[in-house]
Amino acid sequence: MIYGVSLSLVLALLWWVLSGYDKITLLAFGAVSVVIAMVLVLRMRILDRETVPFMRLHTLIPYYIWLGSEIAKANMAVVKASLKPEIDITPRLVRVPVKADSDLARCVFANSITLTPGTVTVEIEEDAFLVHALDASFTAPEGFAEMNLYSARATDGDAK
Repeated sequence: MIYGVSLSLVLALLWWVLSGYDKITLLAFGAVSVVIAMVLVLRMRILDRETVPFMRLHTLIPYYIWLGSEIAKANMAVVKASLKPEIDITPRLVRVPVKADSDLARCVFANSITLTPGTVTVEIEEDAFLVHALDASFTAPEGFAEMNLYSARATDGDAK
């Protein structure tokens, strides 16, 4: 019930903010759009914690702030590597172990790796990701383990 209400409120607020309309007729069209979207979500039976992650915003927002700082650091490392007179990079594929309970945590972790400059999640397996890294310096297991831990805490509340 709480997922349905929160999704409806977020969809209605998003429609109103993005449309910028406040006339009664247009707000009614927005309400009808939200109702249609909710009917589709309920018919597909996908209304759950992963579809509506708004209840975890208190953990997701700090994670995304942390991830932003990691992305900035990785940007600097990629720029530094690319601006050297001699391009001395050693691309490699590494297998990164994944310890996550939910698909949402695995998805956030894989996307976080891909968002970080110099690394791309190439393949997803049951217990690991295959990651392409621009240079060997981007493949430190501690960095991946830290990102895995933080993404699991942000999405599942796990303290693994």
